[in-house]
Amino acid sequence: MEPLENYLRFIREAELLKSTLRTAWTAAGRQESTAEHSWRLALFAGVLAPSFPALDLRRVLMMCLIHDLGELYTGDVSAALEPDAAEKYEEEHQAARRIFSLLPESQAAELLQLWREYGAGETPEARFVKALDKAETIIQHNQGSNPPEFDYEFNLGYGKKYFRDDPLLAQLREAIDADTRARLAAEA
Repeated sequence: MEPLENYLRFIREAELLKSTLRTAWTAAGRQESTAEHSWRLALFAGVLAPSFPALDLRRVLMMCLIHDLGELYTGDVSAALEPDAAEKYEEEHQAARRIFSLLPESQAAELLQLWREYGAGETPEARFVKALDKAETIIQHNQGSNPPEFDYEFNLGYGKKYFRDDPLLAQLREAIDADTRARLAAEA
């Protein structure tokens, strides 16, 4: 098969992420898709990148774009539901392998490794993307037209460890937590 056909098959399959709904709501009152989250995460990383010149921006942006491809076939499971982490990882890993297998072999291996790197959260790029992933999610929760029973308290502890190692990320988290506390007060 020609590489171009591989890319087309991959992109056609990735379209499913547009219909994968998250447990986040837009300001307009509809559920957010995982594709929308990944897009805004990549945008967020791109605009913050000048403040983090040591990071490999291409890897960061690709990580943002593929980090949730493991939800393509399994759907999104809210962290607030405390899913079994090992089981969730294995299901998403199989899904990531499945979609990446549509690409030429060397590119499939590269993207699967990048997806695993994000999951491990050990490289500077992965830690940066993990922090922004959590930040984008909380920002969406604070902006969203959420159902009445929405748990804003959960957000105050969600992913805090990813913000500790960098002063700018810690400052970002303080601002987001202030927004969460304001939203909690408004909902009370």
